[in-house]
Amino acid sequence: MATEYPDTVFGVPQPKRVEVTVGDVSLSLSNLAKPMYPRAGFTKGHVIDYYTRIAPVLLPHLAGRPLTLKRYPNGVDAPFFYEKNAPSHRPEWVTTATVGDIEYVVVDGEATLVWLANLADLELHTPLARVPDAATATMIAFDLDPGAPATVVECGQVALLLQGMFDGLGLQCFPKTSGSKGMQVYLPLNTPGVTFAHTRAFAKAVAELLAKEVPDLVVAQQAKVKREGKVLVDWMQNDASKTTVSVYSLRARPRPTVSTPVTWDEVRAARAVEDLTFETADVLARIDEHGDLFAPVESLVQALPGS
Repeated sequence: MATEYPDTVFGVPQPKRVEVTVGDVSLSLSNLAKPMYPRAGFTKGHVIDYYTRIAPVLLPHLAGRPLTLKRYPNGVDAPFFYEKNAPSHRPEWVTTATVGDIEYVVVDGEATLVWLANLADLELHTPLARVPDAATATMIAFDLDPGAPATVVECGQVALLLQGMFDGLGLQCFPKTSGSKGMQVYLPLNTPGVTFAHTRAFAKAVAELLAKEVPDLVVAQQAKVKREGKVLVDWMQNDASKTTVSVYSLRARPRPTVSTPVTWDEVRAARAVEDLTFETADVLARIDEHGDLFAPVESLVQALPGS
């Protein structure tokens, strides 16, 4: 059942503008009652409230990662735009990092997260590397994208195949929902000097092996004509220039769904429930119950075979 969201935020009715202090930073938040998810009654105030409350577990996953903003100034039903270069009107306390010829925002605290939410940056997209070492991959991402009529249920089946494969190699991997149609499986490395050429080749080999072994379920090629009823294991995300949606990020769907870490038991159970969709209230409750299921992705040190 869909969550009902109250008219209040921070325990009070939503004003047009409010001045807040986050840490030692003063922020002016505007248009809190503006609908961001109109069909859910979810406003900009609700967006800011969610990112404020999820910050303790979200911030470690954003630390050191150059951020690509995906802004929806008039909500999810209106046009959006990506923004890589840090906005020129940013406050002087916002941390940035230059990669190539782009100066990115780097979220190093709750104040920056709140400032971004006030800009209607609903989705947070991060690379697989951290600055200053933007050439080293800290993890490998397998983006599981279902081709209709396949759903998250089939994505879960593929995720379990990946888990079994990595178990056999003595490696741990961690699943999360995309917050949209599919799932992602992350293989943490956190080992100095791992190049994207290495991780990309490994991810490609894994995807192609799965496509060969279970061709009725998996494809490893982007061509849409080959994806009907199957799951694309997108290995091409493993590139220094690519980003994926951050864990705990909102998604621009009709309702405020979130890219959510899940347990392997939940992935196995997805075949029965035919759903793995979580909204903001669900995710906050899950943090109380499970803590951060994705914490090992930022800390677990593992080596790929042959390295």
